[in-house]
Amino acid sequence: MSTTTERPTPVATAAPAARPARVRPRGESSPPARALSHGILILAGLIALFPVAWIFYVSLGPDKSDYLHAGGILGKLTLSNYQHVLFDTDFFTWFGNALLVSGVTTVFGVLLAATTGYAVSRMRFPGHRPLMWSLLVTQMFPIAVLIVPMYTMLSDLGLLDSYLGLILVYSTTTVPYCAWLLKGYFDTIPVEIDEAGRVDGLTPFGTFWRLVLPLARPGLAVAAFYSFLTYWAEVPFASTFMLSSDKYTLAVGLQTFVSEHDAQWNLMAATAVLIAIPSAAFFYLVQRHLVTGLTAGASKS
Repeated sequence: MSTTTERPTPVATAAPAARPARVRPRGESSPPARALSHGILILAGLIALFPVAWIFYVSLGPDKSDYLHAGGILGKLTLSNYQHVLFDTDFFTWFGNALLVSGVTTVFGVLLAATTGYAVSRMRFPGHRPLMWSLLVTQMFPIAVLIVPMYTMLSDLGLLDSYLGLILVYSTTTVPYCAWLLKGYFDTIPVEIDEAGRVDGLTPFGTFWRLVLPLARPGLAVAAFYSFLTYWAEVPFASTFMLSSDKYTLAVGLQTFVSEHDAQWNLMAATAVLIAIPSAAFFYLVQRHLVTGLTAGASKS
């Protein structure tokens, strides 16, 4: 009797399932798109930095006409222009005047704009809408139109060639914009915070000063940065209303390097670099608040 062994029938194994295609999350760009966007941003950054780098490069040339032959500056780089500006001109007088005027304008203008923006954001009084629209309308007039009537008013008040007169002029132009900016930011702060302050016995001004204002630091930083940067190197108003050489600000002092028949471009470039340093330092101090303040202030009108 023979025995036969049956071979086991091979079991067909299932083919491995194909890996599903990766679905790109919504909002995520493809690698080529990211590379293109990064390239565009790098190019835009280089374009933005080129004028600053060029002025700094020209400021290292010892001769006033070196900018016409920029390639020759490399062989004779020097800091003599900075030495001349710092020690042979009234630069520190201009610097002090500009710091005084722009600093006081920033503090006074931002505080006044903050109270205005908070009042319009929280209170409903007769004429609150026309008030904001009137502030907006004042921004539509060009500086050339405003200089003559402002000059007449300052002359009648005896404020020509005075720091107070220039500060008041600057404040009239910075308060409207900053009031609109801060009003939009105050709209994003919950009204319940004001109500909690009143429950705790705070006056409306106490609520504003102790509760709302600390929460509005990003918006205040944006307003302060705008005010300081605008009037740190402002030219038309300062050159028209400041008549004495000891009252010149930096921007007006910069014009002393240009005469009817001559222009010392190397000294102007060195002074321009020195003027930009405080602006860059102020930007560094408030930069972490700028994005928050700009986006929050623009979310509501």
